[in-house]
Amino acid sequence: MNIKLIAKNPIAYHNFNIEEKFEVGIVLAGTEIKSIRAGKVNLKDSYAGFKDGECYIYSMHISPYEHGNIFNKDPLRDRKLLLNKKEIQKLYGKCKQDGYSLIPISIYFKGSIVKIELGLGKGKKLYDKRQDIAKKDAERRMQKALRQKAKEIF
Repeated sequence: MNIKLIAKNPIAYHNFNIEEKFEVGIVLAGTEIKSIRAGKVNLKDSYAGFKDGECYIYSMHISPYEHGNIFNKDPLRDRKLLLNKKEIQKLYGKCKQDGYSLIPISIYFKGSIVKIELGLGKGKKLYDKRQDIAKKDAERRMQKALRQKAKEIF
């Protein structure tokens, strides 16, 4: 299948240790699909949760379609995620224990269908975030030093 990435959540891996990933569908209106095709979607503050035995995504911003007039929906409305019953029960059980959360990682087209990659993760502590930043910084420095050595040799 042809996969086209639309948007990523920039803070998902920074704030959470993602342990499992799930591919889920989403219920959207026609004008929302057109806005998504134009790339006008933001996952930054979004999260997933459960209501009435079903899974929903909250705070995902899809900008109103310019030519949509009265058919446009609220940009921040709750949107239902498409999971089967076993997946919902499994995720609900995991989210109820030990501070796990459902975080949208990315949104993409799989063929002509919009899919969301959800991550089941635990929140990081501040010192974990600092360690990750220090590790990335050290890797950048090593890469830069290697490039400079390569330039000197050649």
